[in-house]
Formats: sequence, C-alpha cells, structure tokens
Amino acid sequence: MSLTPQQVEVLQSSFRILEPLGATAADLFYRRLFELDPSVVPLFKGDMKEQGRKFMQVLAVAVGGISGLTTLAPVIKQLGIRHAIYGVQPEHYDSVREALLWAIARVLQDAYTEEVRTTWVSAYAALAGVMKEAAWGKP
Repeated sequence: MSLTPQQVEVLQSSFRILEPLGATAADLFYRRLFELDPSVVPLFKGDMKEQGRKFMQVLAVAVGGISGLTTLAPVIKQLGIRHAIYGVQPEHYDSVREALLWAIARVLQDAYTEEVRTTWVSAYAALAGVMKEAAWGKP
C-alpha cells in the first residue's frame, strides 16, 4: 500500500505542526496507550521521556520517508522485528494506532481534519503492515 502524493503532503504538513510539540505528543500517546492496553506497560522499561524522544525520531523518519516506502521498508522491517523481540504482539498494533490518532488529534486540535485523520490511518496501516509482515510473516 502506498500513499498518494496528496496524502504524503497532508501527512508531512500535519507532522510539521506536531513535531515541535513532540514531547507533549509522546506523553499523550504513551498515557493513552497505557489506558487502552495496560498489557503493554511491562514492555516499557527505563526513562519514558527518552522513550518519547525515540518514538518521535522514528515517527519523523517514517513520515519523512513515506513517499518512498520501498526504500524505507528495510528500516521499518527491522523495527518490526525488534518490537517482536521486545514482546510486542500483533494485537498491540491496534492499541498503538488508536493511541497515536488520539494524541495527534489532541496536539493538532483544529488542524486535525477528517483528511488528516484518514491520511494518518492509511500511513499507519502501511507502516504497521510492513512491520508485522517482517515480524510474523503476515500483515
């Protein structure tokens, strides 16, 4: 699955709004993820602020390279494999999607339009599909 040039622009322009508020976005994301799926809490060890910075860095790479998903795929595959090694299960991807969309909506506020939401859903589906296929052989 690939995004259209318009979707890439929507994704990247919304991320430009989100990125300067990355610490807030990451905090909101993890709080919501832990509310939605408490089973993931033990997967996170260490400094959550540092985890949030890493999360935003990975998101920046993914959003920046989304137009060349084929080129980005090896990095995303390795990320999927690493997450599986850490104990992430396929069903966790749904909780992550919901927490991510919720956090983005809170940070973007009025800029979080239906077009922005559906574009993030499509981008997440594409990336998560690559990650899950690498980790478990099926998207």
